[in-house]
Amino acid sequence: MKYKLKNFARASFVGLGMTLSSMAAAETAKVATDPSFVPFEMLDQETGEMVGFDMDIIREIAERAGFEYELNTMDFNGIIPAVQTGTVDIAIAGITITDERAQVVDFSDPYYDSGLRILVGADQDAVETVDDLAGMKIGTKIGSTSFDYLTNNLGDSATITPYPGSSDMYMALLGGSVDAVFYDAPNVGYFSKTRGEGRVKVVGPLYEGQQYGIAFVKGSNLLEPSNEALAAMREDGTYDEIHSKWFGSSGE
Repeated sequence: MKYKLKNFARASFVGLGMTLSSMAAAETAKVATDPSFVPFEMLDQETGEMVGFDMDIIREIAERAGFEYELNTMDFNGIIPAVQTGTVDIAIAGITITDERAQVVDFSDPYYDSGLRILVGADQDAVETVDDLAGMKIGTKIGSTSFDYLTNNLGDSATITPYPGSSDMYMALLGGSVDAVFYDAPNVGYFSKTRGEGRVKVVGPLYEGQQYGIAFVKGSNLLEPSNEALAAMREDGTYDEIHSKWFGSSGE
């Protein structure tokens, strides 16, 4: 297997495998991801390669659907526009399926159920719900559904700061620049159990039940074979194996 990852002077060409649809055969797709959405996609500092739940999912889909791909990393805020304009063919980056986004890209069948959670300092006992964040400084991510939710529900009653990367907002919380972080539940939970262990905690309910989808250029002939591959992965247990690898429990 050869690797060449754009933006990190490498590339990932995932090999040909069992083909579910001849439409997808012999194609090389440009795939975009966000390098900072752990544990879905992150840079392995030792190998210089992208790893994570999404990376395993797209690798398996490409092998089964019979196409090679070149991986490109970019800020999350630019991913949907990149697919919309055809700069890339596919994007997988914990992308929430929304009606607005579905107007400009085609989504795969949902592959992960998620939502939004609050993260605060370990000694913060005054926050239990989003309403408790009124008057506080809140970090979130640029272009995310969590930013939209905060804007719609808190408006001017809180200081909402969007950061370009998830690591930026977590460091802001640890450094005291913000009072809380509001973002995707699996990412928040992962940080609280790893780098933030003992220093932060997740509080409150799950907000905005969401589903992640893989984004494709409108009318892409890779969509159908990718959905077929995803369905087969669920059927034969491969999806559950990948889910357990990164989240420590069985899949949906």
